[in-house]
Amino acid sequence: MTILPGLTTTQSPFIEQARSHGELYIHQPYELYSDANHAAWRALFRRIQPLWRRHATGSFLRGVESLCLDPLHVPRLEDINRFLEPLTGFRARAVSGYVPAFVFFDCLRNREFPTTITIRGLDSLDYLPEPDIFHDVAGHVPMHTDQAFADTLVRFGDCAHTAAEMAAGIADPIERAERLNSIIKAMARFFWFTVEFGLMNTCDGLKAYGSGLLSSHGELGHAVTSPDVQRFPIQMEWVINQSFEIDHYQPLLFVVEGFEHLYHLVGELEEWMRAGRLNHVAPGEPVVKTRDIESFIQRRSHH
Repeated sequence: MTILPGLTTTQSPFIEQARSHGELYIHQPYELYSDANHAAWRALFRRIQPLWRRHATGSFLRGVESLCLDPLHVPRLEDINRFLEPLTGFRARAVSGYVPAFVFFDCLRNREFPTTITIRGLDSLDYLPEPDIFHDVAGHVPMHTDQAFADTLVRFGDCAHTAAEMAAGIADPIERAERLNSIIKAMARFFWFTVEFGLMNTCDGLKAYGSGLLSSHGELGHAVTSPDVQRFPIQMEWVINQSFEIDHYQPLLFVVEGFEHLYHLVGELEEWMRAGRLNHVAPGEPVVKTRDIESFIQRRSHH
């Protein structure tokens, strides 16, 4: 087998080795980034900047500035964290790949964001089903410089702990798994339609704050301006029962009124959870993995 140089998503021996050893948290081996990796970052950054100026929330734009993101090279997470931690206490933490749901939310509760270190290839700039460092660092992390948004992510972590505590009180293992399957599905849908693909009404008009939009050159403008997209004020009962698919432009998006509104909504999500209103959400995507359910039952923080 030919060992491919660099840290290209799905083609990185470094990542394969870490996974084979069961290592979730890793260091960022910066010296492994190839010229092609840096060229991919450069191309992605260059073409999305004009769209950010047009369609991103002010918080995001200030975040990009605060982090001093290098437009020419894949960023070092230690540099990102040097600017980020003093602002909100958040830090980007390198991971080798998929993070089970409870562990992911627990990281947020501890003001850590699990961050992919590989980057898509130059032949895959438009779409990649897996997250990469451009999605995570250029899409997610600038929002983590905003105190209200950062506190909202921590609140998500609180919800996950509430779900785990409630599940621990269910003696029957089948009932417990079914209950968690529904609650995790509801949380994943809420997270998708807010943190990943959220829109916000601002004094400058409709803007994007969701990282899936802010890291997608094709979808960002489409989400904000296209007549093909349905945009509705966010409603809890709709969002938790609304399935989504990841492999095409989103036809339906939800709008919040600000980050204080979003924080309140996550609190409402937890209230609905405690009241049993997330126990039987509509079936459909996303499919909840067994690993995700087990992560809530085991409640390992992995710190």
